[in-house]
Amino acid sequence: MDPCGGSGWVSVSGVDARQLWLRFEPYHDVTYFTPESRAATDALGCKGGWMGYFGMRAAPLGAASPELVTAVFYNFAPRMVHRALPDAWEVASPSAFLDARLEGVDGALRRLLGSVDTPEIAEAAALAREAALASPLAGRPLAAANRALPWPSEPHLALWHACTILREARGDGHVAALVAAGVGPCQALALYAREHSLDPAYMRTARGWTVEEWEEVADLPGDLPAVERATDEAARAPWEALGEERTSRFIDLMTPLALRIASANEAMRVNPMALDPVRELAVPGWNT
Repeated sequence: MDPCGGSGWVSVSGVDARQLWLRFEPYHDVTYFTPESRAATDALGCKGGWMGYFGMRAAPLGAASPELVTAVFYNFAPRMVHRALPDAWEVASPSAFLDARLEGVDGALRRLLGSVDTPEIAEAAALAREAALASPLAGRPLAAANRALPWPSEPHLALWHACTILREARGDGHVAALVAAGVGPCQALALYAREHSLDPAYMRTARGWTVEEWEEVADLPGDLPAVERATDEAARAPWEALGEERTSRFIDLMTPLALRIASANEAMRVNPMALDPVRELAVPGWNT
């Protein structure tokens, strides 16, 4: 369970739902965790990488208040959000942040993938767009806000846009599952860290919680498998609409892309999601 994106093991149209997440998450993550992304937000005048992160991820919502962003992002400590917002909207408008994130994504994908003008990327983009358009939006604010944006014309960017919608839709559903299970933001991180043997100090720093806040919830119980199942159930619709055969084709197309990005993106070597596609997806001959 990623308290921001979610991961699980329920079969969707005969395909493991986690296997889908493992493929579209790395493609989406270039949005924030690459040198190109940081350069684009630094050029706007952002004070640090986290201002850029909150500005780019929240920009589809408009000039959102820190309270709104804290609510929809869920697992960040309020003080961490307040350090970036609303100051980010004084640095640049939401539309400027949207332009900057697309610029960063374009540069990062071209560097990480080499060629982006391939039939495989175009095919993956078409499948991902169909799946993203089939994703329900009710109760999914980040997915809805991203889907309302114009679609990029270039296939590698259209694929990124679709992956972003799918990622945020899954994350919105994951937040709903956590709320329904009565698992709070800091508690979710503590449970996840314990289950995946992640360093509590690293997790606290990554999301802005104090030692005292962490210790208050560190020993609280929580049914993570139930949250995982609910997250996967809420994410079924796009892949059911796509069908088993085309979902499997999407997996085949995304596997080398996810591996290439994950193996080359140094910024994602350690992350709060415990995401390790190089280990989990590696197949013989993928980089030959």
